[in-house]
Amino acid sequence: MIKELLMQTYIIALPIVLGYIVWVLQRQKKDKDANSRGTMLLLRVQLIEYHEKYMTQGCIPSYAYENFEEMYDAYRELGGNGMIVKMHEEIHELHFKRKGE
Repeated sequence: MIKELLMQTYIIALPIVLGYIVWVLQRQKKDKDANSRGTMLLLRVQLIEYHEKYMTQGCIPSYAYENFEEMYDAYRELGGNGMIVKMHEEIHELHFKRKGE
């Protein structure tokens, strides 16, 4: 009798618990997606600012180039693309350009 009661409780509770777990996981995925998108957009803004600043100056210091590369890698890993790829190529060329060229 107790065994049957436990089995019925298990049969009723299991779908409820599993449903809750699925809901929590979906919520976490939504939050993670929103955080990733926000991070990607912030990186994009910073990459554009770096590009504008250093292309105008005609040179980029090594520390700034390294920052740009790390931000670009993170941006790409988050799924970013588009115009930033072209900006990356331009910054890359700028970094290796000798002063006075």
